[in-house]
Amino acid sequence: MTDRRPYLYDAHVKLGAKIVPFGGWEMPLQYGTGTVTEHLACRNDAVVFDVSHLGTVRCDGPDMFAALQSTLTNDLRKVSPGRAQYTHLLNDDGFVVDDIIVWWVSDTEFDVMPNASNTSGVTDALPGLDVTSERCILAVQGPHARAKVAAVDPRFAEVGRFRVTRFDYDGVEVRVAGTGYTGEEGLEIAVPNAAAEGLFQKLVDADIMPAGLGARDTLRLEAALPLYGHELTLTSTTLEARLGWVLGWDKETFRGRSAVERERERGPEKLMTGLIVEGRQPLRDGGEVLVDGVNVGTLTSGNFSPVLERGIGLGLLHGDLESGAPVTVALRGREIAACVTALPFVRKAK
Repeated sequence: MTDRRPYLYDAHVKLGAKIVPFGGWEMPLQYGTGTVTEHLACRNDAVVFDVSHLGTVRCDGPDMFAALQSTLTNDLRKVSPGRAQYTHLLNDDGFVVDDIIVWWVSDTEFDVMPNASNTSGVTDALPGLDVTSERCILAVQGPHARAKVAAVDPRFAEVGRFRVTRFDYDGVEVRVAGTGYTGEEGLEIAVPNAAAEGLFQKLVDADIMPAGLGARDTLRLEAALPLYGHELTLTSTTLEARLGWVLGWDKETFRGRSAVERERERGPEKLMTGLIVEGRQPLRDGGEVLVDGVNVGTLTSGNFSPVLERGIGLGLLHGDLESGAPVTVALRGREIAACVTALPFVRKAK
């Protein structure tokens, strides 16, 4: 089975993108500017990502609030129509099937946004319609994102953090949320395919640099945002990722609640922990983390931080290691000295 191409595939190729397989899609990894340049542009200015590989499951109807509330972990009563909420979908054993953003579009309508390879898992769990192929999602991120997107249409810039709205743009309905996955301010625009290429070009013409998945990964790593398939898996839990705030203990139920209650009582077996090295040597997922020669876990993500100019990594490690504690990372026949550090590695621009 061949990977799917996003609707804007030809536009990315025209801009010189390097295309790679990701989550069953052929997506731009970087453009001619390179990942580090794109990363720093997001931290200091504004970039646009095509994240159309993410799913959209449209849940529309009078019973949808109850369906989402009883299935997903977070409590929708904390928010209201016109808001977005981060949540998890667990299996009955309490492990993470996916992490999700829910866009609460109107009283009875929700756009549930799973990761690229997990859309079918969400449609199996919820009574929704997969509309992924009908739209593109463009994520404009960075401290100047709103100022620059206002030149395209000021209504984009008016969408606040974790707010959701929709309006007519270029003859189609666009849905916009103040969300993202970089640690910076910004928004994500769901635009029907018919208007996607024109909007993408206008964003680029507004001096918003196109960026690929390489920068998206290094940005989310600096911000210590867990990635499904790495920190969040079918063998890891919400509590291990230090995301207990997405568990809606005040509501009657959610899928996997009994298992998570037992885990809460005994305490998680391991915890997401940040590591940093003195030099530029990047850390990589799969590295064994040793304390005094004893294996305490495995790196789940690692890379070079363009902002810190040092190697950084996340691991699910046994023991609540204190910041500054020295560790050794055994990686591809090498041993790299590192230490535990507070998270996030980099805070968003002010």
